Amino acid sequence: MDELTHELERIREAVPGLEPEAEAARGLFWINIPKEALRPVVTLLRDDPQLDYKMLSDLFGVDYPARQKRFDLLYNLYSLSRNRRVFLRVRVGENEPVPTIWEIFPNANWAEREVYDLFGIPFEGHPDLRRILMPDDWDGYPLRKDYPLIGKRAIILYNDVKDVT
Repeated sequence: MDELTHELERIREAVPGLEPEAEAARGLFWINIPKEALRPVVTLLRDDPQLDYKMLSDLFGVDYPARQKRFDLLYNLYSLSRNRRVFLRVRVGENEPVPTIWEIFPNANWAEREVYDLFGIPFEGHPDLRRILMPDDWDGYPLRKDYPLIGKRAIILYNDVKDVT
C-alpha cells in the first residue's frame, strides 16, 4: 500500500473533499472513486508528471446484480515511464450515466461504446454512443448476468426448427 500513498495524496490535493478508498493486491492497485470525480482524477493521473499515467490500457465493466449499484466500471491506467499500473473503480446503478473520458483518452471512445453495448451503461457526453459489437436491433445487453444464456433470437430459431421436424 505504501507505493499507492503518493497517488492518493495527489488525488486528495487535486479533488478537495474526495476520500478515495484504495487497496493493493498481488502488486495491483485499486482506487475507488465516485463517478463525479472520474474526469478530474483521470486528468490528474495523466497530466501530473510525478504520476504520468499516459495510457488507458482498458476499460471494462463487471455486473453484480444483487447490489444496488450493480456495475463496476474499471479503468486500467498505465504509466510507461514508471512501469506502474493503477485501476480506478467506479460503481454505478442501472441506467445511471457516467461521464465520458474520451476527450482525455481518445481510445476510450470505442471502449465506452463496448461497455454501453454489452452492459447498457450510458456515458454522458459521448459523441457517438451506439452499439459497436451487437447488431443495432439487438435486444438487451449480453454481458449482464441476468441476460438469458441463449438469446431471444436463438430461442426463436430453436422453436422454428423444432416445429419443422
